[in-house]
Amino acid sequence: MFARSTEWIEERLGLRPVAARVLDHPVPKYVTWLHCFGGLTFFTFLILVVTGVLMAFFYVPTPDHAHDSVQWFQQTVPFGTIIRNLHRWSAYTMVVLVFLHMLRVLVHGAYRKPREMNWVVGVVLLLTTLVFAFTGYLLPWDQKAYWATNVGINIAASTPILGSFLAGFLRGGPTLGALTLLRFYALHVFALPLVLVGGLLFHFSMVRKQGIARPL
Repeated sequence: MFARSTEWIEERLGLRPVAARVLDHPVPKYVTWLHCFGGLTFFTFLILVVTGVLMAFFYVPTPDHAHDSVQWFQQTVPFGTIIRNLHRWSAYTMVVLVFLHMLRVLVHGAYRKPREMNWVVGVVLLLTTLVFAFTGYLLPWDQKAYWATNVGINIAASTPILGSFLAGFLRGGPTLGALTLLRFYALHVFALPLVLVGGLLFHFSMVRKQGIARPL
């Protein structure tokens, strides 16, 4: 049954040559476990996407209901606690893995010609990941998240030239409130995923085109 279904799909779409062109790629002999940090980072991102979508079905981005909806998700929805903890710890892990991946690239000199653009995109992806973590931290809308976000916005306000604009945009008013939560939710769920996916597609295509850099 499964084999016939696969053949039916293949006869109409012809996906096997495309899959072979994408997946069948020789790996250089000098590749070690240190080169796996990028792939592990992408794997944690996939976990975040799946668990984030599941939580988004139950989350209410308003000050009156945000915290209660998170607690209700954990206490009432089957496997809710596991899903939320998996999302939270995957976020922490992704930040660590991104730094390790960038450190490996720096030590191995993989940022040099002709891979300068890929390094720049990697830095953008690193910053996007940090903003991802920052915006997601406020969504539970508890005391720790509230005051930590307040400190983070004050730090952003000290940025030269753009500081006041960034703080005003993130806060949405004189103090943290409903508009702040809504903007953080929109950034976390809609805007930042688009930036990250676009950067990843470019990043992966450049790695595939240029190959894995040989260590120094």
